[in-house]
Amino acid sequence: MKKLLIISGIGILIGGCRFGEGAGSDIKSGNDPYNPGKTLAKEVPAAYDAKKGQGKFVRVIIAPALNTTMAVGGETVYNAKCVSCHKLTDEKLVGPGWKGVTKKLTAEWIMNFVTSPDNMLDKDPEAKAQLAICLVRMPNQNVSDDDARAIYEFMRKNDGVK
Repeated sequence: MKKLLIISGIGILIGGCRFGEGAGSDIKSGNDPYNPGKTLAKEVPAAYDAKKGQGKFVRVIIAPALNTTMAVGGETVYNAKCVSCHKLTDEKLVGPGWKGVTKKLTAEWIMNFVTSPDNMLDKDPEAKAQLAICLVRMPNQNVSDDDARAIYEFMRKNDGVK
């Protein structure tokens, strides 16, 4: 019985919630669901760019000021899907700590990694280097494009962006 409860708990943790989905949240169209009329991401095949990683995000527009609505959504996703492996400090837990990550990596790279970790871990040199340090592959948490953008904004907040 105890084993069943543990397995169920892990399933719930991995499944997480799916913040940000619903009407008007399709960033595949390139629209920012939090700023109507503004472009968020452009999905076009591109040559590999180490600063952007391996994936569909090739151009993510980030405003200088923090989008607090997105940051709140990102914190919700973090608490549901990321907190068990990542600290908000620079301390490694299972995966690397998040402090300073937005100063080291681009929005495109981070969003490509959280939406497609297997692809990045197989093909991206930076992701492979992190795997060599952490020794555990990040599981695919089925993070939506909207959630990935919200997580990035929460990371910016964690890095002191106002």
